[in-house]
Order: sequence, then C-alpha cells, then structure tokens
Amino acid sequence: MPEEYMKVTMEKIVSLCKRRGFVFQSSEIYGGLGSCWDYGPLGVELKKNIKDYWWKKVVQERDDMVGIDASIMMHPQVWVASGHVAGFSDPLVECKGCKHRFRSTDIDVSSCPDCGGALTEPRMFNLMFKTFMGPVEDAANIVYLRPETAQAQFVNFENVQSTTRKKLPFGIAQMGKSFRNEITTGNFIFRTREFEQMEIEYFVKPGTDGEWFDYWVNERLNYYIGLGIRKENLRLRQHDKEELAHYAKGCFDVDYNFPIGWSEIEGIANRGDFDLTQHSKFSGKTLDYFDEEKNERYVPCVIEPSSGVDRTLLAVLCDAYDEEAADKETRVVLHINPEIAPVKVAILPLSRNGKLLPMSKDVSAMLRPHFMTQYDDAQSIGRRYRRQDEIGTPYCVTIDFQSLEDNQVTIRERDSMQQSRVPVPELLDALKEKFGL
Repeated sequence: MPEEYMKVTMEKIVSLCKRRGFVFQSSEIYGGLGSCWDYGPLGVELKKNIKDYWWKKVVQERDDMVGIDASIMMHPQVWVASGHVAGFSDPLVECKGCKHRFRSTDIDVSSCPDCGGALTEPRMFNLMFKTFMGPVEDAANIVYLRPETAQAQFVNFENVQSTTRKKLPFGIAQMGKSFRNEITTGNFIFRTREFEQMEIEYFVKPGTDGEWFDYWVNERLNYYIGLGIRKENLRLRQHDKEELAHYAKGCFDVDYNFPIGWSEIEGIANRGDFDLTQHSKFSGKTLDYFDEEKNERYVPCVIEPSSGVDRTLLAVLCDAYDEEAADKETRVVLHINPEIAPVKVAILPLSRNGKLLPMSKDVSAMLRPHFMTQYDDAQSIGRRYRRQDEIGTPYCVTIDFQSLEDNQVTIRERDSMQQSRVPVPELLDALKEKFGL
C-alpha cells in the first residue's frame, strides 16, 4: 500500500471520531460553537481510562503523592498573586479588512493570512474568562474561570500537608477542567478554550530541586511510553531562556509528532519557590515547611509536570491509527493499549438466528461486570470485526452454531486477528489473563 495512503492525517482522525462516536462538534445542530467539542460514548470511555491510568500511575502506585479536587472558581486574589491578572496575556493582531484576529506569535507574515489585508499593531489580550458571582455585576463580584488547576494545589499546601502528615518530598495531584479564552484555536481538540488538565505539584527541599526536576522529566517521558505511545513519536524539548517564565529555573516539553507536526502534550517546569512565596505574600498566611530532622523552616520549591487530557487522547488516537491490507480491502485499526481501550471485549453472535441469542446474552452478562463490553449482532461477522478494529477493541468473542454443541466460543485478537476456541466456563479467566489481570 502506498506510503502516502498509510499516512495518518488529522482529517482521518476527525472523520473516525465523528463516525464512531469518539468526539462530536458541540451544539452541532445549531451550527456548532468554535473550539468546543463533546465526547461521545467511545470518547468518554477513552478519556476516563486515560485519566484513570494517570491517577493509578501518579497517585495510587506512589507513596509520596496525594490528590485533591478543587473548585473551578477561586478567590480573585489568587489570580492576582499568581500573576494571571496582570500577565496572563497573548499578543493580538486584527486584520483591518476581514476583522479576523490572530495571535501574532502564530503567524510569520505582516499581512492577514486569510485575505492579505493589513494587520493592526499587536496588543495584549488577557486569556482568562471573567464572570460575576452573585446577582450584581460589578467590579466587587468579579471572579474568573480558572486557566489552570495548579493554583489550588499551592493555596491548599498547608491543608494537605497538615492533614496527611506528608514529609518532603511529596506531591499533590489534580485533574479538572480549565478555561482559556484563546485567540487562535484549531487542530480539532488540540487547542480549545475549555480543556481538561492532569497536573502534579511536587514540593521539594530547596537545593534538591534540580535533581527532582531531572527525575520528573525522565519519569514523564517514560509514562507516555507505558501508555502505549511509540517512543520514536515522542521527544523532549528544553525551553530556551527566552521562553522561560521569569520565576522558572528550567522547563522541558514532552512533544508528540502529530500530523500537524511536533507539538506539546506535557510541560515539566522547575518553578522554584515562586508560587508559595507569592501566595504567602498576598494572603498573609505563611506557607512554609518545618523540617523536623534539620529543625528549620523553609519555603519548598515546586516541580510541576502538567499534561492535557485532550491532547493526550489525540496523541493516543494518532499513534494507534493504522491502515492494513486485509482480505483485498483496507482494514482500519486502532492499536490502542488494551488497558485504556474504550471497549475491552465485544460479544458477537455469528448471526441474529434466534438459537444463538440465549447463549450470546448469557456470555455478555457474564463478562459485563468485569469488562466494558459491547454487544453487536448487526450486519455480517466480517463487518463487525472491522467495526471493532476501528474503535480499538482488543478482543472479540464470537458465538457460533458449533458453540451450541461444544459450549465453546472463539476469541479473536485485534492486532494479530488470530482466533482460538475456549470453553465458556474458562472464558472469563482466559480474558483476564490476556489483559494481565
């Protein structure tokens, strides 16, 4: 098959997501809403599995990490202290002709990329969504939708440390929605105004932050390999000094080679002691740590691995997508890591013949408490195999007329397409073994 035909494109991914129920355009029947997307039945399962995998790896399997789930709206002074009110801005230019707006750092020309018209001089545009709390819309009631989850970990540092009695180094993990009024959105779910983050704030003793920064850079790269993304499609990119925030000691991005090119899916930053120092200053509350072994107090430094759920999901889809020649046709298959696949097992009766129905339903009922399953009896068995391949289902269980005689079913593997017969009483254990459970 020609290489150009096999190449993953964003158009193919978007088409697959719409066709199979991963992602839909938000408010589609009204013409949609720019950069807003709804996750369908398969998308919500994949998204949940990615978040569960992250939580398992960074919280459950570690003894130095705890989690929180903080409010989206916070006291407005939080964002003054963090610098978002004064400095969370992008340079905006506007076409004098068509009035389209662009982030000036996204375009390399002096004229409008859409119509060729002249552009205005750049002006700074704050990316935070502003709203009002309560019935009166005045300056005293302004609140913001959080542009990141991280600040909640900082302002809750003392609460978490005192209630968990954790000693340094330890981290606070959080997943949740964030909002940024981006000037330029696009590339499907890669850059949106509403998105979900998975962030760690890892607190360490000053002087050890360089060592822990190196540790987390390597740890997070290996995480994506464990998630099932091919190593050759991942890279680490160190930020130049000009890119760093004024308080940051260092920053690396984990980039994925998307169809649109190399782009960030996670950033790992050494933030120093800036955040706790700022919130101590603006709140009047001391946010430091007492080291019992050294009998001293100090403000911890912070290492921040920050990833996006939506970008990770897009990377998983792009990396798993494949087109293979099979039976004189093209087989589209998602080689998704079975641990995060949206459907784990499909139950497929050979036909809709009534004789197969009772056994098929019994097998489905037996597996459903243990795996996310899908029952499908529409169209030919070949077409159903292709549908399951296209959504990344690792295993299909087929019930045929021979099953009625020998009480065995066929397990068909997604990647190899190999099939094996298994007695129904042994089916659950056989599948658990394949999933490593």
